[in-house]
Amino acid sequence: MTEEVEKNETNGKKETKFDWVAARSACTLPKVFRQLMAEVEEDVKERNALRPDNSPYEFSIEEKGPQFSVILQAADFRRAITFCYEDHAITVVDASGNQMFEVTLLFTDDGKCRLKAKEENRELWQVRRMALEDLLFRTV
Repeated sequence: MTEEVEKNETNGKKETKFDWVAARSACTLPKVFRQLMAEVEEDVKERNALRPDNSPYEFSIEEKGPQFSVILQAADFRRAITFCYEDHAITVVDASGNQMFEVTLLFTDDGKCRLKAKEENRELWQVRRMALEDLLFRTV
């Protein structure tokens, strides 16, 4: 977010001018979806790095058009969680194709871009955890 510090002519104190237009412009589904994907990629890299040596499983990401999937792959096992960009929301779908939850955006009065999932305001990391915790930590 862009902020400017201005000196108040009346009392000489510095005040922060909030650039709500720039902040609101960053709070769009396409931008948040790209940021979510980048952060999920980092989660997958970190989780793979934490696997024991000679692990029989691995995590990866596949991107297809307006969606990406996090995949748990073992010798005879494959499971995925998919994030889908749609016009009104980002949906998270389990391995069976059932929607787990959807994410919408909220630009708050305090100038924050919040994600709303399961009727609660969330941070990006919380959405990632909601979607991926079971896949990343309940291995085969």
